[in-house]
Amino acid sequence: MFRLPLPSPLIKPLLAVAVTATCIATVPAPVAAFDLPAIDRIVQYQPKLPLQVLTADGVEIAQFGTERREYVPLARTPKLLQDAVLAVEDARFREHNGVDPKGMARAAIAMLTGGRTQGASTITQQLVRTMLLTRERTVERKAKEILLAFKVEDALSKDRILEIYLNEIFLGQRAYGFAAAAKTYFGKPMDQLSLAETAMLAGLPQNPYYANPVTNFQRATARQRVVLERMRTVGAITEQQLASARAEKLSIRTPGQRSVEAAHVAEMARRAVVERFGTEAYSSGIRVTTSLRAADQRAATDAVHRGVMALEARSAWRGPEDQIELPKADGSELDNAIAEGLKGQRDDDVLRLAVVLAASAKSVQVQLADGERLTIEGKGLRQATAGLTSKAKPALRVQRGSVVRVLASGKAWAITQWPEAEAALVALDPRTGRVLALVGGFDFSKQPFNHVTQSWRQPGSAIKPLLYSAALEERVMPGTLIDDLPFTAANGWSPGNSGGTEAGPITMRQALAKSSNLVSVRVLQHTGTQRARDWTTRFGLDAQRQPDNLTLALGTGLVTPLQMARAYGTLANGGWNVEPVVIEKIVDAQGKLLFEAPPPPVLTDDNRAIPARNAYVMNSLLADVTRVGTAARAQTALKRPDIYGKTGTTNDVVDAWFAGYQPTLAAVVWLGHDKPRSLGDHESGGRLALPIWIDYMAKALKGVPISTPGQAPAGLMREGDDWLYSEWQNGGAVAAISDGSGTQYAGPPTLIDAIKDWFK
Repeated sequence: MFRLPLPSPLIKPLLAVAVTATCIATVPAPVAAFDLPAIDRIVQYQPKLPLQVLTADGVEIAQFGTERREYVPLARTPKLLQDAVLAVEDARFREHNGVDPKGMARAAIAMLTGGRTQGASTITQQLVRTMLLTRERTVERKAKEILLAFKVEDALSKDRILEIYLNEIFLGQRAYGFAAAAKTYFGKPMDQLSLAETAMLAGLPQNPYYANPVTNFQRATARQRVVLERMRTVGAITEQQLASARAEKLSIRTPGQRSVEAAHVAEMARRAVVERFGTEAYSSGIRVTTSLRAADQRAATDAVHRGVMALEARSAWRGPEDQIELPKADGSELDNAIAEGLKGQRDDDVLRLAVVLAASAKSVQVQLADGERLTIEGKGLRQATAGLTSKAKPALRVQRGSVVRVLASGKAWAITQWPEAEAALVALDPRTGRVLALVGGFDFSKQPFNHVTQSWRQPGSAIKPLLYSAALEERVMPGTLIDDLPFTAANGWSPGNSGGTEAGPITMRQALAKSSNLVSVRVLQHTGTQRARDWTTRFGLDAQRQPDNLTLALGTGLVTPLQMARAYGTLANGGWNVEPVVIEKIVDAQGKLLFEAPPPPVLTDDNRAIPARNAYVMNSLLADVTRVGTAARAQTALKRPDIYGKTGTTNDVVDAWFAGYQPTLAAVVWLGHDKPRSLGDHESGGRLALPIWIDYMAKALKGVPISTPGQAPAGLMREGDDWLYSEWQNGGAVAAISDGSGTQYAGPPTLIDAIKDWFK
């Protein structure tokens, strides 16, 4: 291959002008002198498009691939963005034929006279350099660039060249093309960008590392000003627009920040696609549409975060995350020390990383990772109190240089810590099985384990409605009287109620409302454990993971939150066990359908999981739980009667649950530790999981009309104040369950005992 000798500094600019003149004259010799690569990669442009995961309503959840890109045709690219890019990169783009002689002459003269270095490459040249050549600074490479630019201009229209450029150029933060950059830096599509935002993006092609808005906002702003001035000079904007854009305060998106947080679902989609199509999926533009609804997912994420942090606020102070040495002086030396000390530590959009500058029992001053300073006082110091006393243990002490987490609470801030507990929430449409929200944990980056689909935990009392459903088919009716009295099994096992109180003979309806363990054991004993285990499979549970003994009544088997959502969805929809769906469809870059989930099943009497009357009675029982029982807070807080559900708390409060539904939406919340241990002596499903559930449902059910129970299905009748299967109207239903092992009934519990029991 022909090689030009390296010229001296004085000859180099002159030679560049000579090469340019030669190329412009289109002399055939230079073309033959160089080994030019083919331009097929540009002419037959096939962009590397990442694997994209979306919500059902089109909001992006995630992209997977080395290049973050979204291809947008020129016809759908805002003219303002086109004008901004052309103004600063190639104002004569529509006039030249690939090389701008005036621009190159201007750059050469600047080099000869010692003036400011000027860019001379046209958009076509930049495209050639980006896609076909190296970035080495030699005359040979420049000559090739010029010659290839002519060839590209001969092969493609101006619009096509500009379209490829706007989609291919690297703009920092793994973003290729302006559509991806708009979402990366501002979290919005190109057509929603302001002039100021557009100008900042248009300034990136020159050097996306140097003037990156995330890493150096000051440099990015300076470059933005250059773009705005160029736009004004070429007449793309007015003086008034220029002034307005300069004054606009921009908000740059932090890396990893998304409009919808659904990393666990994104990972589910990624695995499914790669298993089916291989690693080529990362660059072939495959798009996965999930069943999630963006608004539901946001509400679920926020509810989980608030609920977990509420638990954390009641937890003991464990001490700062780290301790760094700070200089005594303020100013740049201090800022540099903080930046160096926080290097490698992850900041968070909610739990902000901060360094303590000064601390006392009444006030703590901190500096956030981005340089903002805060003063925290009063209630904001409550959790860290143990570290602010003069007698604080060294590991707990909060002092100058301590690295802590702070959380915004309205307009105030509070010192907190990264939570140790995990949580999960899943919500689905019980009529279709479509999963509308799924939060697999508190933070995916710290714990990618999906607690919704992979975590097998004890459900506690949340399983009782499924066992009571089985009992209905064994002639135990809502009005059946059952002993809420001490019980001892043949093997010596002796369970008790929460709070240690008993109420004597009570109806099955009352027992479920107050979550009586003693009644549940007797109901299961009557039904039979094998019969009950088999019955739970009708709701989607795994019978092999349920114990074949009476402890099943207390929820000692294993379930996942997704299974529980499916189970309660069966009650919500009137008796059909509909399989959950997360991935709706997969299409390729051209929109060709590669996979589509089957449509929701037609719900008929032939494919019922449980009888209609069984589901109707269970709805009636669960309505009492949320009206006057252990979850009475639910109907009160949501101000609607069509709310049904059950709390669940396992021994020593290792797991806390709330599973419930409104006829159009079933949702389950779980909290616990990955290595099982107590969540706290005074915690429970009602105190931990229920508030998260209410928080989510308040937003998800906004605008949803209140449902009524409707007419009772065939085979049901009223007897007294409750429901009875019609075939037992003349006798045959179980009137009472009493095993004789209970002690003499000593009367109703005291008011204090009753309150403790009801708020289990």
